[in-house]
This record gives sequence, structure tokens and C-alpha cells, in this order.
Amino acid sequence: MLAACLEGLGLAMCVAGSLLVMVACGLPMWKVTAFIESNIVVAQTIWDGLWMSCVVQSTGQMQCKVHDSLLALTRDLQTARALSVISAVLSIIGLAVTVAGAQCTNCMKEETVKARVVNAGGVIYIVSGLFVLVPLCWMANNIIVDFHDPQVPPSKKREIGAAIYVGWAATALLLLGGTLLCCSFSQVVRGSYPIKYSPTKTITVNGDFDKKHYV
Repeated sequence: MLAACLEGLGLAMCVAGSLLVMVACGLPMWKVTAFIESNIVVAQTIWDGLWMSCVVQSTGQMQCKVHDSLLALTRDLQTARALSVISAVLSIIGLAVTVAGAQCTNCMKEETVKARVVNAGGVIYIVSGLFVLVPLCWMANNIIVDFHDPQVPPSKKREIGAAIYVGWAATALLLLGGTLLCCSFSQVVRGSYPIKYSPTKTITVNGDFDKKHYV
């Protein structure tokens, strides 16, 4: 019972983390205009994302432009694109593997095989979380370094956008959910000794139990 609960909780967290990874990948708010010094009062806000850049006017109007060239992007954006897509693909593979070995499905009969499959799904989810964590931390570090660099003009400085925070939440869910999946079939959760049932005693013709069952 405990193993099934951990498995369901871990799978739910991993699915939620996978959806958040896709949301973070599509959001344009990775880098946001920083309102500091002479850049305090402006009529527009600039958002820089993995796939497009958007300009939001003070009136509420927004104009977005897709990045024309991949090679023209900075190295951190190129890496974030690749690893975010790989993380999303791995999360889909992890879902298929975990469902195939889950206790609520009958794709596999043997418990040992199902345990190994679920563990493999948990490992895939953990790898997916690590893949998306690398570009998030790299991007955040670059934003912080540029923000404190006196040679960067205030109009070029950026702050950490909402997409990075969403990505960090997705990473936490993927890592924790994958860990729960890996632990759901452990001996500690399932018990050190498997449950064994004694054979049914047979009754003889005269209504007494067979004497061979007595020790």
C-alpha cells in the first residue's frame, strides 16, 4: 500500500514538473528589463525568451518577434534551448516507462521486472530535471553578473524573469518525484520479508484434517 502511494505521488509530481518545464520553455520571460538608475521610468518593458523577444508597452500592448537565427543567439540561450527540449522529451519517455511498470497497469506481470522499470522511469525523470537545471542556473548567473557589471549600461541590464522561477519549481518536482519513484519499490517500503501464505489444509473422507499437515 505504501509503495503504491509513493509511486502515485512521485508520478504526479513528475508529470506536474514536466508540464512546468514545457511552460518555462515556451514563456518569453527569461530575461526582463531592470528598472534602475536612469532606466526607472520607461514606456516599455523588454522580455527575452528562448524563442522570441517581446516588447510590452505601458498601454498594455505587446509585440513579439521570433529569433531569426539560432547562431546569432548567445551561448547560454542556445544551450537553454537544446537542454530544455531534451528535458521535455525525456519527461515524456519517463512517463511512458513509469506507466508501463506501474502497479495499476498489467503491462508486466513479474514484480521484480515492474520494480526495475519504475526505477528506470525515476532515473529518467531525475536526469530530465538535471538537464533543465543546468541552463536555468547558467542563465541566472549570467543575468546576475551582468547586472552588477559597471561596464554594462543600465538600459542593457536584465533581471531574472518568471520563466526561470517556473523552471526551478519544475526541477524540484522532477528531482523529488523521480526520487520517490526510485524508492517506491525498495525493500524498506515493501518490507524486508515478503508475505507468504500457507497451503490450504485438505479434509479426509471421515471429516478430519489430513494428519500429514500436523508436525
